[in-house]
Amino acid sequence: METRSVKRRKKKEEEADTFFVEDIIKVDRISDLSDPLLHQILLLLPLKTAAKTSTLSKRWRSLFLSLPDLDFTSNNESKSISSNSIYQVLSLRHHRDSNNLRSLRFRLPITFTSLNSLIRLAVTHEVQDLDIEVTTKDYFNFPRWIVTSQNLRALKLKSTYPGFRLPPSSSILGDFQKLTSLSLSLVILHNQPCLSDFFTDPRFPLLEKLTLEYCFGLKELKVSCRLLQEFSLMNSLELEGLEVSGIKLQKLKIVSCFHSFSEKNFVKINTPNLKTFLWNLNAVTTRFHFLDKLVCLRKASVGVFFLPQDLNSQTQRLFTLLSGLSNSYKLQLGNQSVEVLSSKKGLLKNHLLPFHNMRTLELQTRFDTHNVQTLSCLFKSSPKLNILILKIINDQTSERRQWNKDLWDMSNSEIQYWESQAYELESFLNHLEFVEIHGFLECENEMSLAIFLLRHGKALIKMTLRSSFLCRDSLRRQMIRSQLTGFSMASSKAKISFH
Repeated sequence: METRSVKRRKKKEEEADTFFVEDIIKVDRISDLSDPLLHQILLLLPLKTAAKTSTLSKRWRSLFLSLPDLDFTSNNESKSISSNSIYQVLSLRHHRDSNNLRSLRFRLPITFTSLNSLIRLAVTHEVQDLDIEVTTKDYFNFPRWIVTSQNLRALKLKSTYPGFRLPPSSSILGDFQKLTSLSLSLVILHNQPCLSDFFTDPRFPLLEKLTLEYCFGLKELKVSCRLLQEFSLMNSLELEGLEVSGIKLQKLKIVSCFHSFSEKNFVKINTPNLKTFLWNLNAVTTRFHFLDKLVCLRKASVGVFFLPQDLNSQTQRLFTLLSGLSNSYKLQLGNQSVEVLSSKKGLLKNHLLPFHNMRTLELQTRFDTHNVQTLSCLFKSSPKLNILILKIINDQTSERRQWNKDLWDMSNSEIQYWESQAYELESFLNHLEFVEIHGFLECENEMSLAIFLLRHGKALIKMTLRSSFLCRDSLRRQMIRSQLTGFSMASSKAKISFH
């Protein structure tokens, strides 16, 4: 039983704790934080939520109106944001805070007059990063206020409809002096189809990254900026000529830009330090010149696009392109690229330069009977390959023969072919460590290749077989697995993984 003195002591302790908590509640710790730290906290909130804090006090109002980054696209806010509300927020910013506007982003349908007003106000506040995606009722001209900005470092201007026109080259000489990143989408160039002197050093002396997408009416393009490191050109189907040069260019991406109807198209590439080259969904141009050996090339991806009647004309052009990529560390070939190499004028009648540096090869193919010799030739051209990734396309046009589990006496014609290539593929087999086959149907082609690699791959560490969703016979699949794991492998480290 507690004494009176103990009870009095407990009561005093409880009262002291209560006073301590009340003191903590009365102290506004958040308001003691610095403005830059509070800015960082507000930037973690959706913009509408951050705006509500401006009603707390004069200081919080000032904090919101001096936010360095205004993103009107966060959490789908763009659906309820109008150009008037953005203009109002920008108008309320004090001039003394203008140099704090690092970035402005918005996505909305807008008139050109309102767009021009917003950009003018953003430039007045010395915006450095401008990211805009707009839909207008008519074509609009490239905003003049962007051209005159002396503080803009990054610009992304995308028109979802109907597009915009670039200003004449003569009217913007000397501008864009501080721009380091530029992305333009849906550019209308029907009245100025050639941009031979636009993306050059005098106009973009500090440009490091350039992205052009949906350039309608573009016939010829020349890009030559000494500090440029990344260049992407996409969805410009009318293009007939492309010249790219840059001592510091490391990544070049060309997608859906050349069609196969013109015999006058050409590409000239002068990029001695290029590390990544992506050429996808393009026809291979009539003239394709690498003016320097790409000795620094790490990754190359080639996915050509052509009509059936253009197959023969694409063959020699593809060999010219691949020859320029012979120093690549990693190579990806799309299905149509493999089809070109498998044609009557393909690898059997052309000599493919060896890829001595290549360590990873990724092939997308239907893996029909006529592709087998093409795969063999590619393996011979990759004497030091470590990783092979085979992505098999399974469709109604594929010629697939079911694997006969009883033909284990090596009389199968596919296995016999691969066995006949063992001597010429010796270097390839002595270096190959990892194999992945996607879309594995346990048919004759892929089974024969898998057996061959297991029987002769002395350096093989792991083979991964990923079954196609079309393969639903679990009993048959189990029998196949038992066969593959039931014989002596060339490598004691080799493991087979089924998925």
